[in-house]
Amino acid sequence: MMRSDSNLSAIRWHAGVLNNGVVFGATYYGVTHLPRACSYAIGHVGTWLAFRLMQDGTQAVVDNLRAIRPQAGERELRYLALLTYRSYARDTIDFIRSLEMDRARFAPMMASFDAAALDDLLAQGRGVLLVGGHFGNWELGGVALRLLHGYALTVIGKAEASPIVGAFRRRMRDSFGIETLEIGQMLETALRIRGLLSANRIVAMLLDRHIGRDCVEVTFFGRSTPFLRTPAMIGYLSGAPLLPAFMIRRPDGRFDGLFGEPIRVDASQSTEKAVHAATQTFARQLEHHIRERPHLWYQFYPYWRT
Repeated sequence: MMRSDSNLSAIRWHAGVLNNGVVFGATYYGVTHLPRACSYAIGHVGTWLAFRLMQDGTQAVVDNLRAIRPQAGERELRYLALLTYRSYARDTIDFIRSLEMDRARFAPMMASFDAAALDDLLAQGRGVLLVGGHFGNWELGGVALRLLHGYALTVIGKAEASPIVGAFRRRMRDSFGIETLEIGQMLETALRIRGLLSANRIVAMLLDRHIGRDCVEVTFFGRSTPFLRTPAMIGYLSGAPLLPAFMIRRPDGRFDGLFGEPIRVDASQSTEKAVHAATQTFARQLEHHIRERPHLWYQFYPYWRT
């Protein structure tokens, strides 16, 4: 099932309203010049306004949540939608705050971060494909990897709809030595990823939004859903393992850096079967975390089209 043109327009609309250059730039300026409590307070009020005024976006979040919590009533779903806006704002604020921190100041933000699974996989010398979704504070996860453990990290993703936002994010990652590689021609991108893995590097990608024809259908919350195909395909060709990773905020504001079960793409199977099986395994792990904390899944457009 490919995303319809109307759904792609909805994604662009989200980028233009909630994540455009003016909003992101103002947020960056405010967070870097105001006390943390003040930033949180402004975010709290601002997200209430967004929840009330961005009716199409709010309805999309409610509809997405309905697939996760089918037994929930409208009032509960709208409450979870408001929490989603507020969680997104707090995660953005905390990521921007982290840019001014050294290791000593950053460490107290983490309640737990056990990198043993990542170390074990890197010891095998094939590199690691770190896979996640638009869930929790994935950008802060990259900061944790660099500041706490000094890992070399490359983040792969499509270009931002707003060039200003894209430039902001690249500069933020660059400040920690995190490489950003925007997806262009798929063959060129795949070869670049293979080279990074051959050097035993960590390559991070988000799977729950596909890019054009680069997709594989999985079952996600009981619905056929296209996920990004490239990570499992690269794993199939290179032998590099996929390691699910999640950065989850606790109620006290600290974060847990969690790794899921490593996923091996079975090269003894046909390409399509192996890629589908690996991607489906990741989808199940992501679904588990979203069910526990649905307000940390950031999809502000109609994720499924009926």
